[in-house]
Amino acid sequence: MKEVKIESVFQVYEGILELPEDLQELMQKAIEARQKAYAPYSKFYVGVALLLDNNEVVLGSNQENASYPSGLCAERTAIYYAGAQYPKAKILKMAITAASQLRTTLEPIPPCGACRQSISEYEIRQKSPIEMYFMGERGKVVRSYSLSNLLPLIFDKSQL
Repeated sequence: MKEVKIESVFQVYEGILELPEDLQELMQKAIEARQKAYAPYSKFYVGVALLLDNNEVVLGSNQENASYPSGLCAERTAIYYAGAQYPKAKILKMAITAASQLRTTLEPIPPCGACRQSISEYEIRQKSPIEMYFMGERGKVVRSYSLSNLLPLIFDKSQL
């Protein structure tokens, strides 16, 4: 038996204003997307802004419905739209923000497991990392240089 240690490294910014100006703008677009979320059941609103290598910015927000589990998270809404509209473009950066009507979200909120798996598919497909920035409603912003930093033991097509 051999023990293996896996570490993740993140950078933590005290707030949006500590980010470089281009990332402040991207996060602001994610905040605007969050305000368009449709979350009447969970009251949890998420917005995403993706920066593509063709300089396009793609937005996404979570979309719920009465058949609660069949809604779609903001991250997947955005990356699937990017994949459908700009299939040859690479996703360079992803800004994520989440807020709740039930309480103030001050801690950074990372993507859920299903979104991590989907983002992983795009990193593998484009053969380059997606830099991710995530936050709550306000407060600290966390940077991960890649999805593989959040999900180090990925399941991918090589295992099929």
